[in-house]
Amino acid sequence: MERAEIDCVVIGAGVIGLACARRIAQSGREVLILEAEGEIGSGISARNSEVIHAGIYYPTDSLKARFCVAGREKLYSYCAGHGVTARKVGKLVVATASEQIPALQKLMEQARGNQVGDLVLLSAAEARRLEPELSCVAAFHSPSTGIIDTHGFMLSLLGEAEARGAALALHASVERGWMEDDGRVTLAVGGTDPMQVTARLLVNAAGLGAQAIARHLQGYPAGRIPPLHYAKGNYFSLSGPSPFSHLIYPMPEIAGLGVHLTLDLAGQARFGPDVEWIDQVDYDVDPRRGDAFYAAIRTYWPKLRDSALQPAYAGIRPKIQAPGSPALDFRIDGPEVHGLPGQVHLFGIESPGLTSSLAIADEIAARLGL
Repeated sequence: MERAEIDCVVIGAGVIGLACARRIAQSGREVLILEAEGEIGSGISARNSEVIHAGIYYPTDSLKARFCVAGREKLYSYCAGHGVTARKVGKLVVATASEQIPALQKLMEQARGNQVGDLVLLSAAEARRLEPELSCVAAFHSPSTGIIDTHGFMLSLLGEAEARGAALALHASVERGWMEDDGRVTLAVGGTDPMQVTARLLVNAAGLGAQAIARHLQGYPAGRIPPLHYAKGNYFSLSGPSPFSHLIYPMPEIAGLGVHLTLDLAGQARFGPDVEWIDQVDYDVDPRRGDAFYAAIRTYWPKLRDSALQPAYAGIRPKIQAPGSPALDFRIDGPEVHGLPGQVHLFGIESPGLTSSLAIADEIAARLGL
């Protein structure tokens, strides 16, 4: 069995892991990225709305709010400088009934508290001038919301990391780990080329697998590992051209942002995600869920025709709160929490994780003293 010693191991080659690997490699450390699947970003990072969020929804001073606002600017700048496609298409957050207007105004106040200062409140008539087929009683416009080529972004991050000497191992699942006497961690890695890797630094960015990784590490306190709840989000695509040029979001729900309309970079519309709590990983989209989609979408787009939606794809949010409970913040646990030197573990990195990725990477580097 091959044995290797390296400065840093990053577990998980999704957008968070790749951003961390790039940032740590830029500090001059030797980095190995371990990915259990056969390609990068095939989990959470490949199954989302590909939206660059402005930072509207999250409690002020939370990690989600701070990293989203900082990460948004870093992400747009990165894309512009690295040839990654990203567009500020803007979005409208809409109130579809008069009783939602106070909540809409409160959401704007929340956004301003998060330093999102470019929102514009619109009357129903003003919103319809932007989107003639939209039905609402009021809305606000978020011009800094956008869309991104997520896979192109991940390829760019990987390329930058590799240019600084980082290496990627695919089909490399972490089976267990233990601490050495000198404080380093050794991982037993399975898959097609089993090996043992010893590292001074470890970043657990395994997404849906982060809790399992922590459980497999000898000495990690079991009581510090948060629960994992699978909140599946189903998407349906629209046949034919989109009548909208902005993203359209209803008022948010407890577990998500509602069945919203997003656009891909080709201008095609898709709707979702909804929230379906499940017990095991399952990416199949049940066509019968389309009935609820039609009802939700027609609150803001009454002209949606029958049979216009087709099942598209699904993703799974790595929720650390139980169904029906209030949303929790990102969990980024360093040695001050678990007592293991040189290790940072990320739990519950759901939306706005993509937008926040570069800011999260900077935070991880800082916590590792880099």
